Amino acid sequence: MINQSKRISQKTAPERSARMVETIYGCKWSLTVFSLLAKGINRPGEMVRCVEGLSTKVLNECLRKNMEFGILEKTVYPELPPRVEYGVTAFGQKFLHILDELEKLQQEMDAPEVQVLSKK
Repeated sequence: MINQSKRISQKTAPERSARMVETIYGCKWSLTVFSLLAKGINRPGEMVRCVEGLSTKVLNECLRKNMEFGILEKTVYPELPPRVEYGVTAFGQKFLHILDELEKLQQEMDAPEVQVLSKK
């Protein structure tokens, strides 16, 4: 008789989403940019002025990466001088929620109770 039970295949990390999390956390400024956007600071010049050590070049690279992943969107207004604003997309809101959960997990791991339990 042939065993007809269901076989479970090997589970692997989701390639694209894992790369996205790694890239965003690997970027020194992404979390700072998300914090600025949450405070209503959405124009690049204002972001650079608010954060010591953040250059326009580095900010633009950070914003570009986040737009490529679909986390941020760019709005260009047809004005003189040109005005550009950034905002979080619907997908970006979901992604930021995941980052918040990762931060909570890290806080739990850093808690003294967890360290005591892991020594047993």
